[in-house]
Amino acid sequence: MKRWALNHIAAWCVLFGLRERAIALYERMLELDRDDALALGSIGYQQAQLGDKRAAMAAFERLVAAHPDNVEGHFNRGFLLQERNDHERAIEAFQRTLELAPDHDRALYGLALSLISLRRLEESIPLLKRNTRLQPMSPFGWYQLARVHHDLGHAEEAQKVLNHLRSFEPKVARQLARETGLHFPE
Repeated sequence: MKRWALNHIAAWCVLFGLRERAIALYERMLELDRDDALALGSIGYQQAQLGDKRAAMAAFERLVAAHPDNVEGHFNRGFLLQERNDHERAIEAFQRTLELAPDHDRALYGLALSLISLRRLEESIPLLKRNTRLQPMSPFGWYQLARVHHDLGHAEEAQKVLNHLRSFEPKVARQLARETGLHFPE
């Protein structure tokens, strides 16, 4: 069967939740081209969705080895490393992602989270600010930015972020206020 047909059928399998069948089809694509970036990335993603993080990591490692400029391969590898609490290697993967795609908002956020986990709080601030510029209505970056400012003792900055977050995501802002002891102006 031709690559395009295998890919098309695999996509339908994914759509209907037949992940194992899709993986088998992507593996057949690899028989045609052992370094097929689409197949390797798809296998990694499907394995991760099935909970086989080891197999997912193997696919992403193979993908970035064969295609060093594959943005999503580096990003997904970083995400899996972060899940393992291997933050030093996750940082490297997210940094490589950002070298290839400087406005990759999820890599900015992931890199910031790994830095926060390593208590490198100051380094996370510019990343979170860039993330919030790219995703201004997503509460996640704003929440982490407020937490970092709070943890560093930057009460005024944390309060500004909390007030901004309250303007578009009041539930998250209330949770943040409970966790930090910050207050909303009356």
